[in-house]
Amino acid sequence: MNNQDFLKQLASVLEERKSADPEKSYVAHLHHKGLDKILKKIGEEATETVIAAKDGDKQQIIYETADLWFHTLIMLSYYDLSPQDVIQELDRRFGLSGLEEKARRES
Repeated sequence: MNNQDFLKQLASVLEERKSADPEKSYVAHLHHKGLDKILKKIGEEATETVIAAKDGDKQQIIYETADLWFHTLIMLSYYDLSPQDVIQELDRRFGLSGLEEKARRES
């Protein structure tokens, strides 16, 4: 399975679990608690990712980044967005220098 297929499959599972029983699904539990809970988890995972990177433990960096991506995907699903939406934006930016892309946003 390629990376885009995996992301589509994961997004599909997250979408299904949004409406599952919050007592039986972590994803449903987060959705049931609301956007603030989802965003708090993203903040926690981002902090843990930064700490792992600062410590330089590659396995821990991978583990924490996976948690961060997972919770970010839950946030996207909250807004009925998909990984493909983000991939399309990254594709749009591909080939632009970061400074050029930033200047376009500011004008």
